[in-house]
Amino acid sequence: MRLTPRKEEIQVVKDILESDEYANADQMAKALIKAVADALWMRDWYGVGTKFREDDPFWLPYGPFASESEALQTVNKYGSGVVARTTKLYSPGRLVAFHEGKDWPGYCRTCKHDATWHMQDGSSRGKCVSCPACKKFKK
Repeated sequence: MRLTPRKEEIQVVKDILESDEYANADQMAKALIKAVADALWMRDWYGVGTKFREDDPFWLPYGPFASESEALQTVNKYGSGVVARTTKLYSPGRLVAFHEGKDWPGYCRTCKHDATWHMQDGSSRGKCVSCPACKKFKK
């Protein structure tokens, strides 16, 4: 899998590496693994379904792939003679964050929900549809 680190993912790792809060390398390693897993949990991924004939009812799923392009390139390289389709796998972290909120870049600093949960107010985002206390989206 080709993975291009994103700005917010890099920042999470840098914060841990530059921190003095860990007593030893084991504690820091555990914190890094958890932080990277949490950051990757917030990503959307792609999957590929393959089958040997168009009329075959069974699909074999493969993934995740970091981009649709990577998924298609992999199928083209290794899947000669198969029927293949790609699909977007929406982030499980975003699903949870839609309901519980999350302190994450691009999310509201007041209610911790995604911008899409805030109604349009002129040219900006207004109140949150799931959190009555949040009157305006704050970056």
